[in-house]
Amino acid sequence: MTKIKRSPLFYVGDKYKLMEQLIELFPKKINSFYEPFVGGGTVFLNVEAKNYFLNDIDKNLIKLHELLISYSDKKKYFFKGVEKIIYKYNLSRSYKENVISEEFKGLYKKTYFARFNKIGYNNLRERFNCGQEQSQSQSQLELYILLIYGFNRMLRFNSNGHFNLPVGNVDFNKNVVNALDDYFDTVKSKKINFSSLDFRKFPKAKYKKDDFVYVDPPYLITFSEYNKFWDNDTEKDLLDYLDNLNESGVKFALSNVTHYRGKKNKYLINWMKKYNIHPIRSNYISYHNNSVKDIKEVLVTNY
Repeated sequence: MTKIKRSPLFYVGDKYKLMEQLIELFPKKINSFYEPFVGGGTVFLNVEAKNYFLNDIDKNLIKLHELLISYSDKKKYFFKGVEKIIYKYNLSRSYKENVISEEFKGLYKKTYFARFNKIGYNNLRERFNCGQEQSQSQSQLELYILLIYGFNRMLRFNSNGHFNLPVGNVDFNKNVVNALDDYFDTVKSKKINFSSLDFRKFPKAKYKKDDFVYVDPPYLITFSEYNKFWDNDTEKDLLDYLDNLNESGVKFALSNVTHYRGKKNKYLINWMKKYNIHPIRSNYISYHNNSVKDIKEVLVTNY
């Protein structure tokens, strides 16, 4: 099987560990691939299509994708910029060298990355939030590094628009570099269009034969930073959105969960009976305590 690529954003809800299952259930021929909730982008990186229309309501997330794509033909400059920031703030960088002493690791066996990076991370976060004039590219590069070193690699801003995620117990390691290399190598040969719209307004283009829509929304009955504004009404609108796709003859696939920690998504369970239901072996992890939960994940398709 072809190697599964992982998004270098390592974003919450990432489908990397489920991709082998999902790809087997996707249409074999895809003209244009549409994603209303692109997230970190692992899915589109593993889909072969002529065109890609990728959307997420989080404008900062879309800007990070656009930043990475802008460096797809000049990745050495990207890594040069990354290293300049990492060295300036003395952040760990195991992909290149070990800067944390064994004594320090022994003292803080399970949290040494977080403890080592905390001061530099906080200084970088303060610099990013201070609003000093600099290029948009440089600002987005700083945001990318904050995401990589941040707690559970989320994008979170307070009411003042300041990035407020604390440091995570993570590192800029070889997995990050490999994911970046795969991203750069993949996107430079793809025709990609990004947007940042409410899913109900996406897309602006008209669907054509063999177009395919993959939908991975916030899950109504789970807990995460990015689904705190998702409610029953939004869930119903999403199911109507998918029904409209079906009535228009457009193929779609929906990832979601029917059960989670004793909860049931009654809207989804009743709605999906009219379509094809594929159980997915899931390893969903909650960002609250990083433990595997009792969960039933499904892929619902209309083909």
